[in-house]
Amino acid sequence: MNKIRWGILGCGKIANKFAADLRLVEDALLTVVASRDKERSMAFAKVYGVPVALDNYEALVTSDQVDVIYVATPHGFHYNHVMLCLHNGKAVLCEKALALNSRQVAEMVKTSREKKVFLMEAFWTKFLPQYKKVTEMISADTIGEIRMIQADFGFRASEPTPQRLYDPNLGGGALLDIGIYPVFLAISLLGRPASIIATMNAFPSGVDSQISMTLKFDSGALAILGSSFETETPVEATISGMKGYIGLRDRFHNATSNVILALGKDKPLAVEVHRETGHGYQFEARHVTECLQKNLIESPIMKLEDSILLMETLDRIRKVCGIRYAAD
Repeated sequence: MNKIRWGILGCGKIANKFAADLRLVEDALLTVVASRDKERSMAFAKVYGVPVALDNYEALVTSDQVDVIYVATPHGFHYNHVMLCLHNGKAVLCEKALALNSRQVAEMVKTSREKKVFLMEAFWTKFLPQYKKVTEMISADTIGEIRMIQADFGFRASEPTPQRLYDPNLGGGALLDIGIYPVFLAISLLGRPASIIATMNAFPSGVDSQISMTLKFDSGALAILGSSFETETPVEATISGMKGYIGLRDRFHNATSNVILALGKDKPLAVEVHRETGHGYQFEARHVTECLQKNLIESPIMKLEDSILLMETLDRIRKVCGIRYAAD
């Protein structure tokens, strides 16, 4: 198979993890990295043995040495950076949240489809062996019809609070930063919510420092979700059906998570899951590499319609709580 050449736009913490895991993808080559800070991109390139380090994104998206670009900037910048890539014919894997609102996501999807350029939201959880094991058990009716999902994600923000966490111009707030994980889990398993109840604590800027959500679905199933910058939470998920439940422990969204299964009154039992070295980003990178080798413009697993539904749901939650961004 032909090698797929990767570029990375933004050289922050998550880009470092992705670059390290890209080494585990057989047909992927990291050829170019770019940051607005030349020294930062050069240091990044040195660590990962990248041939080209750039100090502007325009040079990256016009490079003839890149097939696909991983957008690793804060989500407040995703719309502009993804559109820059798409308009220059570069396939894109963009970190979550894909954008700040549904309007932006709709324009990104429209551009991807019109130009026939690959676009996928980097929801790595969906590609992890743990998540695949959970969906296999649910499809096999192991726990019966899902009636309730409970999931949380919270950590106490450092002082002083980083600007990206509270600035509405950067898409700040717990919901888009980490609450997106519990919401993703619920709608990926249950579909579009029929109704939403939500309440929050707000930063002085107006975005959420802590938020609680209850989603009800047409089936009658409920999802009780929360995210917080005010406190450490277990970061666990429980998917409860009529026959038993599946638990995801030790950071449910992460490659480190452990799957447990309890049926009836049985004690929870650990479920064996395939493990690999690395942070866990290699699974989504491997999938995108394979999609591009097949000349696909959309993932059959993390579909663009999935990203549209996710952002529409986040918009609905924000509307209930009165969270607004300038991009709205």
